[in-house]
Amino acid sequence: MLEPFRAILDGEETPPPGSSAPSEEELIRALQVMLKSQCIYAATSGIGRSYELARHYAPFFRDYFACLGYRFEVAHRDQMVFLALPPDGVRHDAPGERLRKDETLVLLALRLAYEEGLRDHRVSTDGTVECTTDDIADAIRSAARTDPPDEARLIEILRLFARKGALRLGERDRAERVTPLMVMPGITVLSPDAWMDQVRAWASAGEGRGA
Repeated sequence: MLEPFRAILDGEETPPPGSSAPSEEELIRALQVMLKSQCIYAATSGIGRSYELARHYAPFFRDYFACLGYRFEVAHRDQMVFLALPPDGVRHDAPGERLRKDETLVLLALRLAYEEGLRDHRVSTDGTVECTTDDIADAIRSAARTDPPDEARLIEILRLFARKGALRLGERDRAERVTPLMVMPGITVLSPDAWMDQVRAWASAGEGRGA
């Protein structure tokens, strides 16, 4: 990976249109941002040129992350780049840490909210689906037949997934005691279909034991 990395810095690889070749700091930052966030967008704030560089130098990013066991992808329609994590096998990285039960339920509810938005044609032009913390709580009650986390814990979990590119949180409505949020296309990366099948089976088994 050192030679392709150096080739980009030296301008041997054509730089992004209208831009210069990245500095070493910029390219390292883009790699680190991908590892930390997993899903980033053209509109993601605070990441400098990371999205632009990851998209333009996709072959380098794809090969680099393949060495770590990840699949790097560019979703042009959603203006998103992301890392798909391997579903099986031994994991030693931070993203491989197991989710807590309440985190798993919130992730499931976010994916269900996104699917409902797609089904009801409530998807915005940038691929997001609007809902609220009440909607997420209701989805947990419906899908898992269990109480959702309290408000403070729910917001904490949502912020965790927001850092991964699954959603954006709005300002809390103090009168209604609800927080609006936008579920983003990255939710399908964090909760792929195979994972959803496993969680649905787990939730159904839990419901059966409680009956």
